[in-house]
This record gives sequence, C-alpha cells and structure tokens, in this order.
Amino acid sequence: MVLRESQIRRTKSIKNISFTKILLYIFLIVLAVICFTPFYIMIINSTHSNADLASKMSLLPGTSFFENYKRLQDRVNIWTGFKNSIIISTSTTALAAYFGALTAYGFSKYRFRGQKLLFALVLVALMMPAQLGLLGFFKVIKVLGLPNTRLALILPAIATPNIVFFIKSYMDSAVPDSLIEAARIDGCGEFKTFNRIILPIVTPSIATMSIFTFIGSWNSYLMPLIVLNDESKYTVPLMTALAKGVYQTDFGAIYVCVAISMVPIMIVFCFCSKYIIGGLTMGSVKG
Repeated sequence: MVLRESQIRRTKSIKNISFTKILLYIFLIVLAVICFTPFYIMIINSTHSNADLASKMSLLPGTSFFENYKRLQDRVNIWTGFKNSIIISTSTTALAAYFGALTAYGFSKYRFRGQKLLFALVLVALMMPAQLGLLGFFKVIKVLGLPNTRLALILPAIATPNIVFFIKSYMDSAVPDSLIEAARIDGCGEFKTFNRIILPIVTPSIATMSIFTFIGSWNSYLMPLIVLNDESKYTVPLMTALAKGVYQTDFGAIYVCVAISMVPIMIVFCFCSKYIIGGLTMGSVKG
C-alpha cells in the first residue's frame, strides 16, 4: 500500500514537471517570435514600394525589392560602405579583443603599486558616456593627422574599458594562479604564457565581448560622422542616412539598405552565439 502511494506521488510529480516544461517551452517560443518579429517586418518592408509602406502594413512579401535596390544604388554605393564597415569593424574587434584581454591579464594576475587606482579609472571610463569625450577625441586625431581616415575609428579600440572589466572578472575565477606559476617554472615567458595558455582559457569571454564590439562598431553612426568627410570612406550607417534622399524620404531604399547591413551581424551571431552562453556560464575553475 505504501509502495503504491509513493508510485502515485511520483507519477503526479512527473506530470507536474512535464506540464511546467511545456509551459516554459511555450513561453520561450512566444518570446522568440516577439524578438524575431521586428527583423521579419524589416525584411518584408524592403520588398514593398513607398506607396505600400505609407498606406498599409503587410506581413507578406512584396515585389518591389529590386526596384528599391536600384534606387538605393542610384543614390549611394552601398557595397563601398559595406567594405569600409567590414574593415573597420573586424580591425576594431581584433584590437579590442587582444589588448583588452592583455590588459585584463595584467590587472587580474599582477600585483603592483597603484593597481586599484588604475582599475578604478577603468571603471570610471566605463561609466562615462562616450559623447563627453568627442571634442577631445577630435582634437587628438587632428594632432595625429588622422581625420578622414579609417585608423581614427580603429585605433581607439586598443583601450576598451568594458572588455577589460568583463574579461578580468572572468579571468579571476577561470584562471588559477598555480597554472601561471607552473608555466613560469617550465620556462615560459610572460607573453608566451599569455598567448598559449591564458588566451585559450578565456576564449569564451573574449568571443562574447567581441560579438558586442563588432555589433557596436558596425552600427556606430556618430563617430564616423565626425571623423569621415569623404563619401568613399563612409560606413553602412552613413550610407543608410544618405539613402533616404533629400526632398522625400525613400523608405523602400532605406529598408533595403538596413536589411543588407544586418547580414554580417546575423552571421556573426549565428556562428558565435554559443560563446555568449559559454562566456556567461563558464568560469568555475578554482585555483
């Protein structure tokens, strides 16, 4: 009798768990649909004419995509902006990832005078809006002779406080001090230790921040607008602003431009999304 009652309770518990999982799956599916809907509408709008976009909202594809694309090409060379954005974003991401990890390694595993003060300055820089430094930034690049160049948008990525903070926090828990000491005993130099031992361990955190860095650089509008004045060096966001026209806003061309500009971001996210999960959930190694 007692055995039968325990089996009944176990069966009810399993049913409750199954019902909870079904509700959770339904909630996640609804949430995914809500998140995907703006991208879907953006893609659908790129296939409709300006008249259709002004008069109605449609959830079905139209037939005006190539007409919109032709008008876009008549106004701006979107592929030139695409090339410029690829060069700037990939270079920015690579520099920010490597030097950010290197700086985080110094803060995490070295002890030196003024360390806490310097890290406090990193936190202050993290909390300050970038717009506050625009005037000083422009004066610096003018002194260096970098206005209207891609380097003016790439080189500042060497100092990225949010990457330093995130990777340091990850490194504190994921990289034991004993591992570094063992590498030094084996004769590894500091840079060899960092490049061959530390970097592979903190790859999830680097990849996580690299995704956000790439997206932020790709979507940046204000900094390229200030630095660049040659249309042949414009990035995709600046090309999108030019695509709207002068006397009348061409929504069809704008939606095509935005849809094209989203392709690299979606590719990067699809291939690297697992690193976001890894970067946020890993780091449980203890020294």
